[in-house]
Amino acid sequence: MKQSDFEAFIMDLPNVQRQDNLGYAFFFVGDDRRLPFVTIVDSDNEYDNVSNLNREHIFRLNIGVSKETYHHRIAVQRDEGLDYSAVNEFLPHPQYSRQHFVCILNPVGEHAEIAKQLILEAHSIAARRLERKGGE
Repeated sequence: MKQSDFEAFIMDLPNVQRQDNLGYAFFFVGDDRRLPFVTIVDSDNEYDNVSNLNREHIFRLNIGVSKETYHHRIAVQRDEGLDYSAVNEFLPHPQYSRQHFVCILNPVGEHAEIAKQLILEAHSIAARRLERKGGE
């Protein structure tokens, strides 16, 4: 799947808002702008250059999942020594792994389908968080 396919998939989910900043597309549920459930980035910047995103047609999908899913998907990988420029491999997010964000560059095949399921989970988590706070 291409970046635009993932963007369309995310925007088709209920109550999703998008905000672009610093080369990132941030996706939120409702009006809660504190924590996106998904971000997509397609270029390096001064804050984040570990994935070598300045390569042509390369993007990184960052997905905030449950603690259980995070540990299942990432298993025993440690943040140190990982190749964040590897394509189509689920990794802990380089900065937000403690918040249970996984990342993947250019997911295809089975990993694209898994990424879509993880996006659905992340959306559900964000929707429940918004509901608890009484937001829309």
